[in-house]
Amino acid sequence: MAAMGEDLERLKQRIPLLQYLQRHHWTGRRTGARPEFVGLCPLHEETHPSFYVNARKNLFYCHGCGRGGDLIRWVELSQHLSFRQSVAHLQEELAPSSRLLEHASGFYQLELHRHPEGIHYLAQRGVHDPALIEELGIGYARGGNLRPHLSTLGYSLELLLQAGLIGQQGQDAFCRRVIFPCRQHHRIVNLYGRSIGAAFPHRLLPRSKGGLFAWESVRHSPDVILVEGLLDLAVLWQEGLRNTTCAVGTHLTRLQLAQLCETRDRCVYLAFDQDHNQAGQRAAQALAQRLHQNRLSVRIVHLPAGHDPNSYFAAGATKSDFVRCLNQAQSL
Repeated sequence: MAAMGEDLERLKQRIPLLQYLQRHHWTGRRTGARPEFVGLCPLHEETHPSFYVNARKNLFYCHGCGRGGDLIRWVELSQHLSFRQSVAHLQEELAPSSRLLEHASGFYQLELHRHPEGIHYLAQRGVHDPALIEELGIGYARGGNLRPHLSTLGYSLELLLQAGLIGQQGQDAFCRRVIFPCRQHHRIVNLYGRSIGAAFPHRLLPRSKGGLFAWESVRHSPDVILVEGLLDLAVLWQEGLRNTTCAVGTHLTRLQLAQLCETRDRCVYLAFDQDHNQAGQRAAQALAQRLHQNRLSVRIVHLPAGHDPNSYFAAGATKSDFVRCLNQAQSL
């Protein structure tokens, strides 16, 4: 137990609270000659600064909402994570894995233009805008060539194994998959791979999938469209529906749910898959109930049977067709 306490103290010393807050866009002014700063509290809406940070003690306290503590407590409150998840989140900030994922993602983006099967698959799925493909950072994993590339950049096999990019048998985690980088606070936290062959369609690295996809660009929209998959998001963004986000699946993590509930007057449109086995419809109903309990306005979008947003557009639907479905969406 003592060793664990020492590890936590070292973690907090390596990431000063004030620097962490400033890196996440908090601004405060010094109060007198003491190492204390005050600014608006990021945890609740306020117009008078009541959020104090003691840079020497590495502690914060808000006189408005009465919450305070150390760096780990701050991550718990701001990211809606458990204590253990918060420690892992901070350890990830110190680890080189984020940079590793950036290098892997960059390699996959180059590979997309070297191997036509990736671009061909995207075109089949209705994603054809080069600017959007670049904006989303979409890449392609041929398989079998990631480790040599990353090794030349100085990454050890041990680190590749820890990140999940390489399996225990030395094989690439992603093979014949279109790759989407999942970002949080402008850092890649995971990679999603969509199979273009017969393998199981979906794969994420064995790590947190992070928050809602591209949430920083969507969070200020009064109406948000939530979809299951990143190909769904891609075709909707391509049609100009930039208020679309994605949970990468139907299950929302605690963080993702909290992100949707940041603004109480938001309307969330659930455009999930219209599965023949009703799985997508049941997931939409269950999530709608959770959001409704959090006092959000929720509407369930009904697409033609068997379709998700991606397949709907790939089958020839237009933006007008989809907007008509949004207008006909049923409230809970």
